[in-house]
Amino acid sequence: MKMDWLRSSIIGGILVVAFLLIIRWNEFQERQIVDINEPSNTAPEMVADDMGDSGGIASNATSEFDLPAAQAAEPVANAQPTPSELITVTTDTFIISLNPTGGDIVKVALPQYNKTLVQEGEIAEPLVLLNQTAATTYIARSGLAGLNGTDSKKGRPTFLSARQSYSMGDNETLNVDLTYQQDAVSITKRYEFTRGSYLVGLKYIVNNSGSTPWQASLVGSIKRDSHNPVIAPGLGVKPFLGAATTTLEDNYDKYDFDDIEEKTVKHTLEGGWVAMIQHYFMSAWIPQSDQQNTYTLRKAKNTDIYYFSFASPATTIAAGQTDTLQASFYAGPKDVSELEKIAPYLDLTVDYGFLWMIAKPLFWLLDHIHNLVGNWGIAIILLTVLIKIAFFYPSAISYRSMAKMRKVQPKMQALKETYGDDRQRMSQELMKLYKTEKVNPVSGCLPMLLQMPVFIALYWALMESVELRHASFLWLDDLSVKDPFFVLPLVMGLTMWIQQKLNPTPPDPTQAKIMQWMPVFFTGLFMFFPAGLVVYWVVNNTLSIIQQYIITKQIENEK
Repeated sequence: MKMDWLRSSIIGGILVVAFLLIIRWNEFQERQIVDINEPSNTAPEMVADDMGDSGGIASNATSEFDLPAAQAAEPVANAQPTPSELITVTTDTFIISLNPTGGDIVKVALPQYNKTLVQEGEIAEPLVLLNQTAATTYIARSGLAGLNGTDSKKGRPTFLSARQSYSMGDNETLNVDLTYQQDAVSITKRYEFTRGSYLVGLKYIVNNSGSTPWQASLVGSIKRDSHNPVIAPGLGVKPFLGAATTTLEDNYDKYDFDDIEEKTVKHTLEGGWVAMIQHYFMSAWIPQSDQQNTYTLRKAKNTDIYYFSFASPATTIAAGQTDTLQASFYAGPKDVSELEKIAPYLDLTVDYGFLWMIAKPLFWLLDHIHNLVGNWGIAIILLTVLIKIAFFYPSAISYRSMAKMRKVQPKMQALKETYGDDRQRMSQELMKLYKTEKVNPVSGCLPMLLQMPVFIALYWALMESVELRHASFLWLDDLSVKDPFFVLPLVMGLTMWIQQKLNPTPPDPTQAKIMQWMPVFFTGLFMFFPAGLVVYWVVNNTLSIIQQYIITKQIENEK
């Protein structure tokens, strides 16, 4: 019957929503990896070799720079400098360690983000985003490759620094200069830090005091293994972990480690960026936007080391001249407003899923509400109220239809008892009843289905928002993780049960049993969901109950 089909559609829609919630950051289908665009033979790139920190940067993207098979089979050695050899840089947003060999960034801690939620009496420990240890590798490398490059497979330059540690203090900016003398060429590798920013400027200032031209390209890479950091525990759902880049074909293209292991990905683009993404945080190289850059995502042979690299075009500096090669490196939270300012489409690394066109405006509105009220929990409640107002009339149509269906249920039951064995006659009599009572079952279903994309989009927006991490509300210390006392999921289950009592009972016994168990199923599911999302669902259900109860009483009191 038509009514059974409609109810089955609603139940199926609810189950689809639950399924989409569970598989949040997983890919919906496996992709086939293809080369986007082959780079030119003269473009340099980082070589994913097995030489650890002494590993190099090649002048060409050819196999002649790969290690021999026998040597490549050996495990990667994390050649770690001692703490006394590292150069420490402290700003309001960073605690960074630089390795004099190569001048690479080998550790990044974020003092404005705690590693874990700090309880009273505990000492806050900053979250470490990049680090190189005996067990894991995640560093940002950069160098000069090509004809006169200082970095190659044969070795990396050792830079000198005026100090062992640098601090921004009360200043607005801080420059850290590392120097290297290459015959008659003086090279300064400068890191530029700005207060309040997670974007680091990188400049190679090359002073050619020799008698011949000097030529090289700026190259940079994110060197990382495939370890998965645990940022926010949940229902066993793993947020996306892997590389992302922008191409001519796709503004945002992401690859997990399995994708890159299957095949190297290469492309060229004017401007662009390459990033490493994890839950809430990311790092990215952003070369100059006015030059054609080569990007490579690849895995080192027989290792668990991956390279997400860029290479700029060769720069020639005439004898007696000075020039600068530069790029930027970002390491910090996935903040949409900040990423939008850095490079086109970099904000897409805040992955709102296929409903991003709904999720992004929702978070924009949520963020503005938070700026007014100063609490993310209250902001979620107010956003829920605004969404409910927006869907007030569609919801009213749905609730009015369900109230009428509930009112005519005794007549429907009588028809079932009379014509239950004759499905065709039963269907005809039901249509007559709907027409006589002015009941339209479709009007009760479609408004509910229209609201599902909004709910799914808001779910993704809340799950991706680093702003909710360690944000407190009432008894909740962290809206980004589950309610430790399971109060909200139990209240949510209660509101679902109350809603069921206001809805007409499905005529099909199987459907009725499924609907009876739905509150129990969702209660168990939401016990592991972020508390911020459950706040939304509880408030939405409560407002829906109030609206539906008023409409139901109005319909029941009609003659």
